[in-house]
Amino acid sequence: MADYRTPLARARGLGAAGNGSKHWIGQRVSALALLVLGLWFVWSLALHSGFDYDAAIAWVRRPHVAVTLLLTVAMGFYHMYLGLRVVIEDYVHQIALKSALLVMVFAGSCLMGVTAIVSVLRIFFGGSVDG
Repeated sequence: MADYRTPLARARGLGAAGNGSKHWIGQRVSALALLVLGLWFVWSLALHSGFDYDAAIAWVRRPHVAVTLLLTVAMGFYHMYLGLRVVIEDYVHQIALKSALLVMVFAGSCLMGVTAIVSVLRIFFGGSVDG
């Protein structure tokens, strides 16, 4: 089979789409960030396990906690999107179904991520969290 890629593309190892390495690096970077952020989150929950509702809200209103929670949420949903995208691209072979699933995964990841981010921001800025 003939290889029609340019010598530069062959040297970089890029696939037909030309962005394989960016996706791979994105998954690794987000996984490493989630490892650190996840350890922080588990440690924080263990440290504050006896908190009641008001104490938990006060904890989230701390600026460093809110920023770290926002990073955890953003990285989590980004990593989830990248992983689900790879599974769909590798195992769904019908073009229409693959396209529909990719759109749904992207939209769902964005919707859930934005919902979580808005929730943290509402708590941080003192808004009501119920309703």
